[in-house]
Amino acid sequence: MTRSSCALRVCGILCVAALSAAGLFAFPPLAQDPAYHDFADRRSLLGIPNFGDVASNLPFLIVGWMGLRFLRTHWSGGALFAEASEQRLWSALFGSIVLVGLGSGYYHLGPDNARLVWDRIAIVMAFMSLFSIVMMERIPGKTGLYLFPALLIAGIGSVVYWNYGEMRSMGDLRPYALTQVLPMLAIPMMCLLFPPRYAGTPYLILALIWYAVAKVFEHFDQGLFELLGGAVSGHTLKHLAAGLGACYLLRYLQKRRILHPA
Repeated sequence: MTRSSCALRVCGILCVAALSAAGLFAFPPLAQDPAYHDFADRRSLLGIPNFGDVASNLPFLIVGWMGLRFLRTHWSGGALFAEASEQRLWSALFGSIVLVGLGSGYYHLGPDNARLVWDRIAIVMAFMSLFSIVMMERIPGKTGLYLFPALLIAGIGSVVYWNYGEMRSMGDLRPYALTQVLPMLAIPMMCLLFPPRYAGTPYLILALIWYAVAKVFEHFDQGLFELLGGAVSGHTLKHLAAGLGACYLLRYLQKRRILHPA
């Protein structure tokens, strides 16, 4: 790929990102719905409140730990990474997935805005890590590595900004929403516009698909709980679907082989 062709494709992605941000910020500030914390399944089990929504975070802990363990045992292996610095981004991703399990579990023990902060910080850390990984793998150079600190600060800052506003009754979720919308748009575009450095792209796409499914489950929390006769809620299914997406990220790492050296 020529330098001009690469620059043109990057500009295309930046244009989509700019249009998405402009479209989102064309709406008025989006405050947190007070009913957000009213989840469908509030049953306790073994003394654990909201057991389904708490226990369903276990896949994040397992997958995150397995990913970190895999990276540790393959730390010196050149067969996995064309650039040694990519290992640090993957470590950040799986470390963030562990934090998602801890943060979400902590939040669901007693849902409120103060606890939700820790859940969302972990989520944006995972998203920014994955976003940087795909940039590193698809765009020539070390763009993903160089942008990772800024993306991480922006992601965490979006949660701090939302929480600061909520404490003053003027919360705004738009920046936080952008931390998920942009990667979900940009990652598939990078997969389409740039050749893969590694085999296994279908695993990455499946991870994104399952996260999208998880968001659907989240939206229909109460409806699915009623449809399934109270067996399981949509929010619990959301955690399980997102956990499955994390599993596909782990498989993407485990099954990869270098197609094009850096």
